[in-house]
Amino acid sequence: MSTIIYAHRGASKHAPENTMPAFELGYKQGADGIETDVQLTKDGIPVLIHDETVNRTTNGTGSVKDFTYEELLTLDAGSWKSSSYKGTKIPTLDDLLAWNKEKNLKLNVELKNNIISYPDIEKIVIEKLKSYNMVENTVISSFNHKSIALLDSLNVKIDYALLTSKRTSGIISFSKEIHAKGIHIRYRLLSNRLVTNAKQNGLYVAVYTVNNPLSISKVLRLECHAMFTDVPELAAEIKQRKK
Repeated sequence: MSTIIYAHRGASKHAPENTMPAFELGYKQGADGIETDVQLTKDGIPVLIHDETVNRTTNGTGSVKDFTYEELLTLDAGSWKSSSYKGTKIPTLDDLLAWNKEKNLKLNVELKNNIISYPDIEKIVIEKLKSYNMVENTVISSFNHKSIALLDSLNVKIDYALLTSKRTSGIISFSKEIHAKGIHIRYRLLSNRLVTNAKQNGLYVAVYTVNNPLSISKVLRLECHAMFTDVPELAAEIKQRKK
């Protein structure tokens, strides 16, 4: 099995996270896939941003949910990272899916609904994926277990995974109960025992956020299904050396 390298929010070490330049750089650096975060605007448009507010990654302030999409377009989502990215916009899910049509990278879409409950975000995202024929190469993940259970109830043939940053003894049994395909864990939770137990129960393990050579090497050595990294070029180089 070859571990999938997801560019975490794009190649976010060197480009402003969750923007088209970051996704493009991740692609150029050899990532197998793109990981991104989805939230909804006031008018129900799925946009790609990690935080519930625009404060950290734009020149604006306020909650994503309180902006219309047109209002978000007035914000600069690049200058905070570097002046060379001045004027970069917060992209929509449509922007990413349209960009990926020819590249056909794997996608991991994280629903950011563990703090704010966005009505129907699961259905909205799935309909977008269907419209671009990208259901089969996309994983949907969330820290919100109710959201994962809802995805299961929708009876759509798409892979989905439960995110966790806590060491929970029942994570594998619960993931099986809601028919998740895998568990996405913080790196500090990674162990050979967990990976083996998950595989024995028909679940894969993906690890976030893996940025240094030792961590990357451990994920590869334990044959995890996937890793999420801000430095996909480094991960791709180490993966190539270990072949």
